[in-house]
Amino acid sequence: MATSLRSNRDFRLLWMSGLFAVLGSQMGALALPLLILKETGSAVQAGAVGTVSVCAVLITMLPGGVMADRVERRRLMRLCDVGSLAAVTALTIAVWNGDAPMALVLLVATAGAVLNSVYAPAAFGLMRAVVPADQMGTATARLQARTSTVRLVGPLVGGALFGVHQALPFTAQFLGLLLSTICVALVRTRSEARTKAGSVFSRRELTAGLTFLWNLPYLRTVLLVFGLGMNFAFGALTFTALAVFSDNGRSGLGGGFVIACVSAGALVGALIAPRLAPDRHVRTLIVITCWSCVSTAAALAWLSSALVAGLLCALCMCLSTIASIGFLSTLLIITPEDRLGRVQSAASFLSSVVQPFGPLAGGVLLTALGSRAAFGVTGCVLAVSAAVVTLAPSVRAGAVPAPARADAPVGPAPGADPHEESVPDPAAGARTRRGTAAEEAVTRRGTAAEQAAARPAHDTAGRPGAL
Repeated sequence: MATSLRSNRDFRLLWMSGLFAVLGSQMGALALPLLILKETGSAVQAGAVGTVSVCAVLITMLPGGVMADRVERRRLMRLCDVGSLAAVTALTIAVWNGDAPMALVLLVATAGAVLNSVYAPAAFGLMRAVVPADQMGTATARLQARTSTVRLVGPLVGGALFGVHQALPFTAQFLGLLLSTICVALVRTRSEARTKAGSVFSRRELTAGLTFLWNLPYLRTVLLVFGLGMNFAFGALTFTALAVFSDNGRSGLGGGFVIACVSAGALVGALIAPRLAPDRHVRTLIVITCWSCVSTAAALAWLSSALVAGLLCALCMCLSTIASIGFLSTLLIITPEDRLGRVQSAASFLSSVVQPFGPLAGGVLLTALGSRAAFGVTGCVLAVSAAVVTLAPSVRAGAVPAPARADAPVGPAPGADPHEESVPDPAAGARTRRGTAAEEAVTRRGTAAEQAAARPAHDTAGRPGAL
């Protein structure tokens, strides 16, 4: 009988590790630009911190996935924690001493983004070894609920601490990273790809995750349409709503309420997802989410109430969060063990690469066409995406991996170490070192993964504007 998540020691440690780390990063993300703005008075330099972080994440996301498939994942997470802790320690000391140059701030922001690009796919792979397949949906929902809660609370706490002393948010971030490092250090489970990836900068390795997603029509269609198209359009929609209901910047109350409702919708979705078994109904959830976004765009074109706008946006985010949880659960189950890091980073890259341009597009449409037409154009883009997701045969077929070719070679892949053991079965389990019980658990997960891969109701979807 599988151990419940409540009794799963390593899962609880990973959950707490993420709680401390995300809380600290949220406080630091708010405090960094405020620190630069206070010290220099330059909004351009303050904004450069966020720009540098986003660019660093996008550049290093795919190499980070390769690293997670080359190095034992628990050890890689520990190294990333130590690196992040060292960077934040240096910044915290500098701020307490009243000497935090712009170069140091940018260096810390870049280091944090790069290390997170490596840490995230490693944690994704370790989750596969820690949590049984039949509990993956519940585990993903709990992780998402944790993150959504911290994203609501973290900036408020960070802002309050910054108001007392500008070094306090960074001190709190240091403590959070220290606790996160301790939690990861106590994790016993190990996760290592049986067939390790090649060079981090090899074109073949960098594109391995993208190739896997592209070769499954279901994943390809949903990620391109829902992950890219819907994320882009929903980002434009929420920015337009922020501007319109803030009366073009003259009052932040209405726009702030809309954005707060979006965050609250994500939290509610994560809390109720375990009751809905999203991994079994994700295609239905995606379709409902898409058409809900279309309806919301149409309603916002004619409404003048920030209250109703906020509630509609919250509903869209709630539904998309549930679908996203189902997607992550399925992706964890059907992805071959030796590609977990690269597939996770590729999916995140596809869902993230267009997000910075959504608000820009919303601003351009609002300036050129006015609010009603801007919502209308955005609604048309959402409608096209919704129609494709609803009608595409590949989406109806579900996430069924392509069958292995009968003439496929059994030996090592091109470029692989000939002394390494090759894996003819792409669904091979994780290499864990927890004794006989662990090996049996991995076997059970492999069987569940094969059964899940054969079910047509699975899905991969980005959460609009949030994944």
